[in-house]
Amino acid sequence: MVKKKRLRLIAEMARKIRAYRELKSRPRESQKYALDYETMRRPLTGKMLPVLAWQDVRRESRLFSLLAGMRLFGVGRLFTRKSWLEEHTEPSYWQVTKIKVDYTSENMDHGRAWGVLTYKGKQESEVKEMDKVMYHDWRLVPKHIEQQFKDFEPLPEPPVRYVHYPPLLRAMLLSQHHEAGGGAVAEEPVLPLRRDVLLNKDYFRSQEQERQRRAGTAV
Repeated sequence: MVKKKRLRLIAEMARKIRAYRELKSRPRESQKYALDYETMRRPLTGKMLPVLAWQDVRRESRLFSLLAGMRLFGVGRLFTRKSWLEEHTEPSYWQVTKIKVDYTSENMDHGRAWGVLTYKGKQESEVKEMDKVMYHDWRLVPKHIEQQFKDFEPLPEPPVRYVHYPPLLRAMLLSQHHEAGGGAVAEEPVLPLRRDVLLNKDYFRSQEQERQRRAGTAV
């Protein structure tokens, strides 16, 4: 019994040692995302960046390239991305709350960062790790327009006008469509939540005829 327990302890210790060695041998952020700006390849993997990214790599900055030159590493400041500025009219940005710098990297321009995301004017409630910090399209929001970003109020969501059919009714509709000789359905069938009625002469005439018919059949 004692021997089995000792063997289990030895196996557990060996597992922890292997896990520790794997962790120590894992490349750091500065090694993983290092870039040769002449060949546009990452030395660690040999992969070349997409051609469309070359212009941003030469003109724009990574997040930690901006943070490294700032007081308190930019904690509390707002950062946005070139792609967000081009794609959205609503403000999208991160407010940095915490960073973890890779001090082994040259110029301390690699690491991990956390913050609160506001995307298309809608602020999230929880702090989470910022993604794509190695992308070359980060920009610092100037102090004099930070309040404009924060004061933006998104427009209310438009009311839902269509919903999907219940599964059984959807299956019946698709079955009728195929039995009628129809081909593949191009769009998913949806059920309108509001019925638009055209108030023209034909509509009022049909309503009057229906009223007279009901009055003539009343007992």
